[in-house]
Amino acid sequence: MPFGIKNAPYHFQRMMDTIFQKEILDGWMVVYIDDIVIHSETWEDHVQYIYRVLSKCTPINLKISLKKCNFGQQELLELEHKVSGLSLAIAQNKVEAVLHKPVGKNIKEM
Repeated sequence: MPFGIKNAPYHFQRMMDTIFQKEILDGWMVVYIDDIVIHSETWEDHVQYIYRVLSKCTPINLKISLKKCNFGQQELLELEHKVSGLSLAIAQNKVEAVLHKPVGKNIKEM
């Protein structure tokens, strides 16, 4: 998808949603633009899901950068949120930014 086209992210998201419609509806995959998150109960399921995703990417020449991939993570940072099988939390650096923000001394500074 070329850069600079006004609606490129929207169209790319729609394409990804169409390609991975079954996986998304089955509930074990989430796609946000070019980020793919696969979650599973067991390692065996996880490997099978990865294989299914890669099997869909290869025939349509959808490239995946292995340098940017993380496999088998217990938790991850996605869209400034720390996500695990047990919780969803705001990233610590965002929390610290709010906690260390100076308190306003008057209404204008608030």
